[in-house]
Amino acid sequence: MSGYTVADHLVDRLAELGVDRIFGVPGDYSLGLLDHVVHHPSVRWTGCTNELNAGYAADGYGRLRGAGALCTTFGVGELSALNAVAGSYAEHVPVVHVVGAPALAKQALHRPLHHTLGDGEFGHFVAAHADITCARACLTPDNAVAEIDRVLVEVRDRRLPGYLLMPADVAEVPVERAAGPLPLAVDGTDPEALVEFTEAARRLLAHAGTLADVGVLAGLLVHRFDAAGRLAKLLAAGVPHATTPWAKSLVDETAPGFAGTYSGAAGSTEQTRRVIEDAAALILAGVQFTDLNSGLFSQRITRSRTIELGAGSASVGAATFAPVELPAALGALEGLLAELETGPLPEPSPADPLPAAPPEQSLGQESLWREVAASLRAGDVVLADQGTAFYGMTPHRLPAGVTFVGQPLWASIGYTLPALLGACTADPLRRGVLLIGDGAAQMTVQELSTVLRLGVPALVVVVDNDGYTVERAIHGPDEPYNDIARWDWTTLPALFGVPAATAVRAETVGELRAALAGAGPDGFTLVQAVVPRDDVPELLDTLTRALGPR
Repeated sequence: MSGYTVADHLVDRLAELGVDRIFGVPGDYSLGLLDHVVHHPSVRWTGCTNELNAGYAADGYGRLRGAGALCTTFGVGELSALNAVAGSYAEHVPVVHVVGAPALAKQALHRPLHHTLGDGEFGHFVAAHADITCARACLTPDNAVAEIDRVLVEVRDRRLPGYLLMPADVAEVPVERAAGPLPLAVDGTDPEALVEFTEAARRLLAHAGTLADVGVLAGLLVHRFDAAGRLAKLLAAGVPHATTPWAKSLVDETAPGFAGTYSGAAGSTEQTRRVIEDAAALILAGVQFTDLNSGLFSQRITRSRTIELGAGSASVGAATFAPVELPAALGALEGLLAELETGPLPEPSPADPLPAAPPEQSLGQESLWREVAASLRAGDVVLADQGTAFYGMTPHRLPAGVTFVGQPLWASIGYTLPALLGACTADPLRRGVLLIGDGAAQMTVQELSTVLRLGVPALVVVVDNDGYTVERAIHGPDEPYNDIARWDWTTLPALFGVPAATAVRAETVGELRAALAGAGPDGFTLVQAVVPRDDVPELLDTLTRALGPR
């Protein structure tokens, strides 16, 4: 390689966004581009076992780092990653998907090249990304630099995936180094709209009374739009608050005002329900109610006493004010809450009101998640796959400094295993804790070989309950479509070439407790936790009993 090229400009701009690692699978149309990645001074290449897993890893990386990047080859590679990119779009994760394409000179001949549909057309697959990316570009020598910058700014500012089609010859086109950084994000808040919102919110809050009569329910968008610091300042006033399951770990769950995780009327504790549903004034901060995030839309929220903050607008009762961005709205409310008198906060509920199970007791869902929650350490990154893991952990309070990752909207089972790779490489000083069912793990298990190859410190708990337990609970408990092959999960490290890694089977509380205690912060431990086939956590039981008739 010589000179400065379009590929160099792309990798430099990704580094500017904070990306120091690109996930993917090589292909002949992207090999030249990858040379520029591996020779970059600050960006690394991480090859994955397949493109779907690479997309999941980029998503997990992006959730912790603020942006992620994925590189695949044309057609076969990009379509294999499509599910992951769609999940990033649904859950507001900025991921840049770079696709290595046939050279423009070859495309111009309209020949039936490999990885195409054989019709001489090369625009089919960018069209497949139209509804799951916020910006797309097919790069040419004339537009490459400007289009790369445009797409990356859109991804950064809208917190959604973007798509760049990089023909092999365009990657090598010489260009000038950028004269300056990408343009800064602009706060789109209208000052007049913000003043009007503030006055309307002041009237509602004054009518509510004291801080103790106000409730705050925090949602995922607070994290995605970099407003967690603003939220923390608002909550420091001493207002009772909760999060949705989708936003678990957004706030300090050990703080005095934390009232738990609100899952609608169907899945919340009485204390949590009262703080949210009975508040004289309720602030919904970045909340998006989805079926699995709200107890199947069982939330009981009275609009007339609600202040709702979205990504680009805010409302008080039926009145909407726009454009008002989420951080600006939180800043305005912080000042308003400071004007209210304090009042008695609700008594905090104990983190785990149940007594510890005896060590000889057989494992079940309740004891499994209680023991896992008790073993977590400050700084852990916990990834709970959709199903018994996510809903088993949701009610348990986490230590301060723990990050909780789930995917309850897109709900693609198996997501968290490759996302563990992404999250742990995004912040390598933290331990990853993966909680996943055996059926979900079988979908993406190959990526554990990459975790082991890179020496990523992690605790992996595989829930061995003989199949798709969530689906059994919804419908067909004894039908063959909910069955899977039984695996001996403890043999995986040896299969993946690291026989010295710890892998144990736990059938009792004592065996699990010992395995969790022995999982250090710097090594790899896999625990095969055996629980009864039809046992489900209480929250999930509530949801599945309602889902079945639907």
